[in-house]
Amino acid sequence: MNSNDEHELKETERQNKKYKELTESNVESLVIKMGIPTIISMLTTSFYNMADTFFVSKINTQSTAAVGIVFSMMAIIQAIGFFFGHGSGNYISIKLGAKETDEASKMAVTGFLSAMIVGFIIFILGTIFINPLAHILGSTETILPYSISYMRYILMGAPYMTASLVLNNQLRLQGNAVFAMIGLVTGAVLNIILDPILIFHFSMGVKGAAIGTIISQFAGFCILLIGTNVWGTLPIKLKDFSPSLQKYKAIVVGGLPSLCRQSISSFSTAFLNIASAPFGDAAIAAMSIVNRVAMFANSAIIGFGQGFQPVCGFNYGAKKYERVIKAFYFCVKISTFVLLLLSVFIFMNSAQIVHMFNDKDNALLEVAYRALHYQALSLPLWGFITLSSMMLQTTRKTIRASILAVAKQGIFFIPIIYVFPKIFGLTGIEIAQPFSDLLTFLLSIPLGLSMIREMKYELKKKEKTI
Repeated sequence: MNSNDEHELKETERQNKKYKELTESNVESLVIKMGIPTIISMLTTSFYNMADTFFVSKINTQSTAAVGIVFSMMAIIQAIGFFFGHGSGNYISIKLGAKETDEASKMAVTGFLSAMIVGFIIFILGTIFINPLAHILGSTETILPYSISYMRYILMGAPYMTASLVLNNQLRLQGNAVFAMIGLVTGAVLNIILDPILIFHFSMGVKGAAIGTIISQFAGFCILLIGTNVWGTLPIKLKDFSPSLQKYKAIVVGGLPSLCRQSISSFSTAFLNIASAPFGDAAIAAMSIVNRVAMFANSAIIGFGQGFQPVCGFNYGAKKYERVIKAFYFCVKISTFVLLLLSVFIFMNSAQIVHMFNDKDNALLEVAYRALHYQALSLPLWGFITLSSMMLQTTRKTIRASILAVAKQGIFFIPIIYVFPKIFGLTGIEIAQPFSDLLTFLLSIPLGLSMIREMKYELKKKEKTI
């Protein structure tokens, strides 16, 4: 037996072992095992986002606002990465569950290289049109120089930032969440170390924060690529790159909800910045801080939900629907309880949290405190919304998943952020997101339960044929 045969045999053994684990072991224990690395990944990444805002906020209010504005452009980069990552990853998960390994391998490479190519296009176009782009995203004249300085470097990282997200999601949806975690956590920790050094020690200001971001993202990308090829279930083999209409259709089916969710998030952030602009730079900066804190609170639940996705994908592919349903309700119960505790903590400590970021700009402090207070009220609703969205997407129910994906930040938030400030003034800015969360929760109930009913129907049919 030659080395290639031995390598393929080891790959097959790893795949069979992973299949057995995901389709036969205890569901609750499995979700926790899959969820712990993704929770750590999401918390670390979210902590980095808060740390980035924390260090930049020490420069001035305009720099804080600039990070919030460029964040909507970063959401576009992330949208591409999640589109190819979830699109290929969900397909891979179901194919591995159905034991169609060759198709899964070809999709892994196709998703990875396609994302990198699109990321390079974003870098070129974004650099050419950087000034109008900064204005479109909500920069005022006083914020514009800081936005451009930050954005110019972030665009350089677009190709490997999109590819990193693909590798991360493919690893996670193959059930290799630990390797996905190592790549993300390494990049985030490095960024937290680099930020104060580049911003303050080398006096690079907001530009230093951007350079720290792209260096750390590249380091994380390299670790993810090595981990995929050395320890992953499906190594990236360039010879398997096989772009086709069929594969891109599959990516669209699995990735469209993520593209919609992240793209709408970008637009909603831009709308929020534009709506906040009449109330001053402090309002834009304040809402940037609130968004970072809310993201941190939700990141653990997203991580828990990402632990649910491979369990959902493998078992749905293997037609073990009872395990999918059991895992879904288990995750909803745990996530709602955790979010309720976080809601109480944030509500009671809003002032202290805001003061961590800025204790000098009174106008910023006042807006951020009130907005964070309101946001805490809707946090417990996010568990059911997140898990319903992930279940619909992983089972490739594209239309329902896409509707729910765009509801929170698009269908509801964008009209609300346009209308509420005209009626309620600054308070309208502060209550827009919590009100949108409530409406999204009401929508997620019939959409999520419709999928549960479908799986129960399939189980009844299966019982009748036995």
